[in-house]
Amino acid sequence: MRRLGLFLTVALVVAALVVILGLWPTSEYAITPGQATLVPPLVSVSGTTTSDHHSRVYLVDVYLQRLSVLGDLVDHLRGGAIQFIPESALLSPGVPASQLDAQGFLQMADSQQAATVSALRALGWKPVVTGDGAVVTEVASNSPAAVAGLGVGDLIQSLNSTPVSSGCALVRSLSKVRPGDLVHLEVAPARFSPSGVLTRLSPRAVVVRSTRAPAGVSSPCPGVGTLSAFLGVGIEDGVRVTSPVHVAVDTANIGGPSAGLAMTLSIMDRLSTTPIAGPIPIAATGTISLDGTVGEVGGVAEKTVAVERAGATVFFVPAAELSQATAVAHSSLRVIGVSSLAQVLTDLRHLGAPAPHSLHAVR
Repeated sequence: MRRLGLFLTVALVVAALVVILGLWPTSEYAITPGQATLVPPLVSVSGTTTSDHHSRVYLVDVYLQRLSVLGDLVDHLRGGAIQFIPESALLSPGVPASQLDAQGFLQMADSQQAATVSALRALGWKPVVTGDGAVVTEVASNSPAAVAGLGVGDLIQSLNSTPVSSGCALVRSLSKVRPGDLVHLEVAPARFSPSGVLTRLSPRAVVVRSTRAPAGVSSPCPGVGTLSAFLGVGIEDGVRVTSPVHVAVDTANIGGPSAGLAMTLSIMDRLSTTPIAGPIPIAATGTISLDGTVGEVGGVAEKTVAVERAGATVFFVPAAELSQATAVAHSSLRVIGVSSLAQVLTDLRHLGAPAPHSLHAVR
C-alpha cells in the first residue's frame, strides 16, 4: 500500500506539472502551414460588371500560435514545417500581445486597399489616392494614448485643431507639444468584427496628456528631429481611394499583409476579359504597395507546404525570400521570385497566360 500510495503521489505531481507546463505561456510563437484559398470567388465588385471566368489564384496563410512550455517542447521534438519566432519579432517594446489580432486585421484592410489600387492601375484605370489622417498601428501599455482609450486602427484626423493628412503631418504637429501639455485629437474610432472586418465610427474628441518622450526617440519625418512629447502610439499614413469601382475581398479571419499580391491578381481576374492565369493553378504571397511593388512576408517555407497541398503548380514569392521557398519545394512546384506586379504579369505571359485587358473603358 505504501508503494502504491507513493506511486499515486508521484503520478499526481507529474500530472500537475503537465497541466501547469501545458498552460504556462512563453514569449515564443510557432508558425506552421495554414491553408491555400482560392481568391477570385471571394472578390465582389460594384460599379461595373465583372467576368464570368475564375482563374485558380490562391492566397496562402500560416497559423501563428503562442506556445506553452510543454507545447514548445513537443513542437521542438516533432520538428517538421515549423518556425519559431520570439514575441519581440512581432511586437514593439511595451506593446501587449493582445493587440496582435487587431494589427493583423488592420494590415489586411490596408492590403486590400493597396491591391485594389494596384489592380485598377494595371488595367488602365486611374483611381485617385489622397492622404487621410494618421492611422494608429499600436498603443504602448500604460501610455497616454492607452489611458485615453485609443486603439489599433483608430484614424487621427486633427491635433489641436490642425488637420492631419498623414503620419508625418501628425508628427510635425506633435513636435510643437511639450511634455505635460493637453493634446486635443479628433479621432474616428476603429471597430473590428469577430471575423476581422474594419469599420470606423463617427469622429469624436479625445484629450490626451502628453508625457516626456523616452530618451533617443526621433522622427524619420523630414524637418522633424527629436521629439520631447510622447503619446505612445505607432502610426501609418491613412489613405482615401476614390474610384467608380468598389472592390471587397472576403478574407474572414485572415490577418496580415501577405495576401496583397494574390488579391491584386484576383481583382484583375474579375475585371479582365481574359483569365489572369489562364489554365495554370497559381499561388502568390507578398505584400503589395500602391505602386505595385511586391514586399517581403514571413513564413514562406511553411506557405510553400500549404501551396503544394492545394495542388498549385506555380508559386510567386518575394524575390528576397525565394531561397526559403525553393529549399522545401518539390520538383512539381515552380517557385518564382518577384519584386513587382509588372514582373508577375510578364512571367505569367511567359508561362502561357493571356495578357489582361479591362472589360470596360477605363476612367
